[in-house]
Amino acid sequence: MDDKKEEHEKHDGADHEEEEEDEEGNKRTVVLGPQVPLKEQLELDKDDESLRRWKEQLLGQVDTEQLGETAEPEVKVLNLTILSPGRPDLVLPIPFKADEKGYAFALKDGSPYSFRFSFIVSNNIVSGLKYTNTVWKTGVRVENQKMMLGTFSPQQEPYIYEGEEETTPAGIFARGSYSAKLKFFDDDGKSYLEMSYYFEIRKEWPASQ
Repeated sequence: MDDKKEEHEKHDGADHEEEEEDEEGNKRTVVLGPQVPLKEQLELDKDDESLRRWKEQLLGQVDTEQLGETAEPEVKVLNLTILSPGRPDLVLPIPFKADEKGYAFALKDGSPYSFRFSFIVSNNIVSGLKYTNTVWKTGVRVENQKMMLGTFSPQQEPYIYEGEEETTPAGIFARGSYSAKLKFFDDDGKSYLEMSYYFEIRKEWPASQ
């Protein structure tokens, strides 16, 4: 009986659990089964031809020698590039390096711009990667952007994501200091980057950008 109890406890410790709500809004725990390192999964399925082909389509050209022994995926956000028509690309390594005023970057009011992220996925497949970017001005939230990036397999080359073009607010009241918080996380709620920063909206583009 002790052996069975011990086996049951080991199984409970390996399973991955998620909470979801039923139709009445009550939370219940769903056991998804143990997370297994991707390298181990590929080894287990190598004799199953149909399953192997399906995983090859999902994973693409994954170098199994570069896979870690851990089941947890890892995402490293390398940089953020700000693109604006007629302007040189502004590449900002992450974490941001603030200027002497404490700003990570500055934008011209009423100008079109877009963000481009570069990130690397390693160890395992990351499911439902997304980011949020929340912006405040004088303590009032003025933007709360949430973007789904998708599911990505591990690879050595960085992934590139470019957001849709937007326009900065215009006018004297739009100019000034903004605070923001950027966060990258997945479907399991695992956070890969959580960073607060400041930026400025100005009447003209900074000469250094």
